[in-house]
Amino acid sequence: MPLTRPMPTADTSDRLRLAPHVRLTDDQARQRHVLLTPETVTVLNGTGAAIVELCDGERTVAEILAELRGRYDCVADAEVRAFLDGLLAKRCVEASHG
Repeated sequence: MPLTRPMPTADTSDRLRLAPHVRLTDDQARQRHVLLTPETVTVLNGTGAAIVELCDGERTVAEILAELRGRYDCVADAEVRAFLDGLLAKRCVEASHG
C-alpha cells in the first residue's frame, strides 16, 4: 500500500514567502501575473496575484487575510487558505512558524 503524506497547511501565525526558486512576474504576452518555477508557469488571476504579493515573509497568514478583507468586499477565508495551502504543497511558498 503506498504511503500518502498529508497536504501541508499554513497556520494563521505562519509567515509565508516565495520559495527561492519561484518568481512572480508580469507576463506581457498573457497580460497576467505568473509564477515561474524551474518546471512550470502558473498563470494567476488578479486575486491570486494579490495573495502571492502579500507573501513577503513579514506578514502572517492572519495578516494576509486581514489585508485582503481591507481591499475587497467579500473574502472567503477558506478559499484563500486553500489557495495558500496549494502553494505550500507545490513548494511555491515557504512558511516560517511563529
